[in-house]
Amino acid sequence: MLNHGDDQGDVVVVTGAGGMGTAVARRLGSGRTVVLADASQEQLDRAVETLSAAGFAARGVVTDVSARAAVDKLAAEAAGEGRITAIVHTAGVAAATASARKVLEVDLLGTAHVIDAFTPVIGHGTSMVCVSSMAGHYAPVDREHERALATAPTDELLGLDCVTAVGDDAQAAYMLSKRANHVRVEATALAWNLRGARINTISPGVVSTAMSQAEIASDPDGHMMKMLRACGAGRAGTPEEIAEAAAFLTGPHSLFITGTDLLVDGGQAAWVRWHMQRP
Repeated sequence: MLNHGDDQGDVVVVTGAGGMGTAVARRLGSGRTVVLADASQEQLDRAVETLSAAGFAARGVVTDVSARAAVDKLAAEAAGEGRITAIVHTAGVAAATASARKVLEVDLLGTAHVIDAFTPVIGHGTSMVCVSSMAGHYAPVDREHERALATAPTDELLGLDCVTAVGDDAQAAYMLSKRANHVRVEATALAWNLRGARINTISPGVVSTAMSQAEIASDPDGHMMKMLRACGAGRAGTPEEIAEAAAFLTGPHSLFITGTDLLVDGGQAAWVRWHMQRP
């Protein structure tokens, strides 16, 4: 392990070794051990090599977040590296490139797995951020189903009526999964708070990553880019901007913030709610 000074015992865990996850690792990883997880060995190796070459103490753990045993292994290995100070869960799939079933397994169930697996190894001062999406704010989920998504045992999530009802609609599965992330984190916050730890979500809008580029490519009418222009942002966000939000929520200036969601979307959600013309 590389010697990075007095914070040698501090560990940052980042799931997802894509553009967003790598940006988060760079932003949070100085002076800490970075444990990076991804389902792709190739992508993981590439990210760890890049981080290591830049002077970070980084190691990779191949992890499919849809498999609870794999996430338990990740949590145990991360805890073995030292005191876990931050967990940023960026791993996910998009509706444009995955089936509805895959979206539910990774984005909904996978997030619950990460929360469950890390709950036993958190300590005072640990902060977790789950990357959700602004799409979660528009999921047509009533209060009863939100409660089920928030509190049902993890192994029952995929069998909930509101989950099975999405069928093969990958976009509906994505929106539902991201709303589930919001309410699951809200419901978890009390237990973490009582242990001196915090947990929040970030909801990005369109961010310049490989995943968003695939979504834009699958949008022949250019709806996503039209929305960015109409809301006044005029551009997509960057992975570094999401990393800054994660740094805030895992850092010392947000100690009274837990159980909530931070929209980082250039004003898209506000525009949709108040200004978008509907039929």
